[in-house]
Amino acid sequence: MKEKIIEKQIKLLNKDKKEYIGAIVLGLNDALIEITGALAGLTLALQNSKIIAVVGLITGISAALSMSASEYLSIKSEKTKNKPLKSAFYTGFIYLLTVLLLIFPYLIFDRVYYSLGLTLVIALAIIFIFTYYISVKRGYGFKKRFFDMLLISLVVSIISFIIGYVIRLVFGVEV
Repeated sequence: MKEKIIEKQIKLLNKDKKEYIGAIVLGLNDALIEITGALAGLTLALQNSKIIAVVGLITGISAALSMSASEYLSIKSEKTKNKPLKSAFYTGFIYLLTVLLLIFPYLIFDRVYYSLGLTLVIALAIIFIFTYYISVKRGYGFKKRFFDMLLISLVVSIISFIIGYVIRLVFGVEV
């Protein structure tokens, strides 16, 4: 009896992953691009691992809630077969999980540039794994999708890093 319940839940989860892949992609992509960029900018502007981690976490939680709310309203207005609340949950949960993975180096290392480098490696690994998963599940070409997502994430990070430097100079921030 217990095995049948577990089997049923696994089937439901696999079905959910297929139906709500758009919500998962939205949360993952947005978190990767937004938080990696924010962490890059904060690294140069603040140069203190713990402060960067706290600001990144606050930003990430706020953004996850915002993305969940937006996904909920979007699905509700489209009248698709997806349930708005479940779609919002997947978007927010994946977003928050990605945030936690990206800020982790700042929580364990004091050297901000080392933390940023490790964050970029984690982002690269997430992009690789997720792009591979989507490519296999949907039959998409892996290489182009991987490099598109990687390029977007890196460009946003570089721009944010420069913005962080300029803001630091303009406001004379020394932390």
